[in-house]
Amino acid sequence: MEIRAFTLADEEAVIDLWRRCDLVRPWNDSRKDIARKLTTQPELFLVGEIAGKLVATIMAGFDGHRGWVNYLAVMPEHRKAGIGRALMRHAEAALEARGCPKVNLQVRASNQAVLDFYERIGYAKDDVVSLGKRLIQDA
Repeated sequence: MEIRAFTLADEEAVIDLWRRCDLVRPWNDSRKDIARKLTTQPELFLVGEIAGKLVATIMAGFDGHRGWVNYLAVMPEHRKAGIGRALMRHAEAALEARGCPKVNLQVRASNQAVLDFYERIGYAKDDVVSLGKRLIQDA
């Protein structure tokens, strides 16, 4: 698999991947999420390709205190092949190179398969409650 930075030409394939991976939600406009990411550390929005076909994504960022990972997605037919693990290693290395001491991410509590994946690659549940507040309504 080749890992490279997202380009605008990838947008449709990325959104299709996110839909197939059940990451799209009505309150998050995927196109707006992409446009927003491209304004901040766009080099940390990565895609994975196999034979020229986009099969995976990851969005990472570092705010000076913590790193964050969003939109880790792997085409269902390419799962269990180490692609998610490779993207996470790539993102973690990029964040560490920026001086990032810790990576945070959020997973829906009902998504046990994804929780198990992150546990296998060294992540643990933090004793925190995730809070959020919409500042801009997408839908």
